[in-house]
Amino acid sequence: MADWVRSCPRGAEPPFYALHAGGRSYRDGVTVLEVIQRSTEFLTQKGVESARLQAEWLLARVLGMPRLQLYLNFARGLTDAEVDQVRQLVKRRGQREPLQHLLGTTSFCGLELKVNPCVLVPRPETEALAEHAWQFLAKRQAGASAVLDFGTGSGCLAITLAVRCPHARLHALDVSAEALAIARENAAAHGVAERIAFCLGDGFAALAPEQTFDLIIANPPYVPTAEIAALMPEVRDHDPRVALDGGPDGLEFYRRLAATARDRLRAEDGRMMLEFGDGQAERLRDVFGLHKWVVERVEADYTDRPRILVVGPPHERRAAEAG
Repeated sequence: MADWVRSCPRGAEPPFYALHAGGRSYRDGVTVLEVIQRSTEFLTQKGVESARLQAEWLLARVLGMPRLQLYLNFARGLTDAEVDQVRQLVKRRGQREPLQHLLGTTSFCGLELKVNPCVLVPRPETEALAEHAWQFLAKRQAGASAVLDFGTGSGCLAITLAVRCPHARLHALDVSAEALAIARENAAAHGVAERIAFCLGDGFAALAPEQTFDLIIANPPYVPTAEIAALMPEVRDHDPRVALDGGPDGLEFYRRLAATARDRLRAEDGRMMLEFGDGQAERLRDVFGLHKWVVERVEADYTDRPRILVVGPPHERRAAEAG
């Protein structure tokens, strides 16, 4: 093994590729286990977290088998073509291209969704936002609830709610036509495309003036502009900038929602649920309080960090409807 590694310049290529340069055929002994081990070493050198797990995902993709099936096939030899494919994928991962882009999919709330550089790769913390949303919809009285996913991206939130809440009617809004194309593909793959209205445009102006909703849900851009350069390369260099940049303090889109969403909630018990970044909770209370929204609560994500803001209609709206 050490000879194979030394025959390739350190970090230039995944080490197992050196077999070809040394004149040996891959079929002479490169096994699943060896490829995993050497890919792991290469990715570790490149600073990739969970290097072995990611090497396994890439190899499983090339071999067309579930990742855990690799453990039953450690002695299986790889063909030249298979090694070439996995070498290219491991090399790209070492250059910090996101694993989800290399696989072409990601998992969100148990759903397999297509992703590419046109959409933000859904994060685990956003699953908590989806869960709070479907719990809210489940508690409402029987009948269809109207839901707006503001900035749908891959469609992860709208599609999850459509799957979980069969009686909900979803609207998925995004400024990017490319993102909406991915969202439509994902919705069709999960059989909910007919229950989601996809809307292209910048904000509420893209919707009919009379459209109102029982729930508005969003994961807006919330990274302060100056902090984008310090993000992990997978995020900084590969997620759409428009999905990250929240302006000088990260709160630009929340101010916009606080100012413009007040007439879009249809009922006294309507709610808006928003994901936000670390350390933004108290400032967001002020932003929405300024526009007389009722800040009901702040919910934590699965790592116990404050992550979800839940707000209700402004005070005077409630009083008028109650009267």
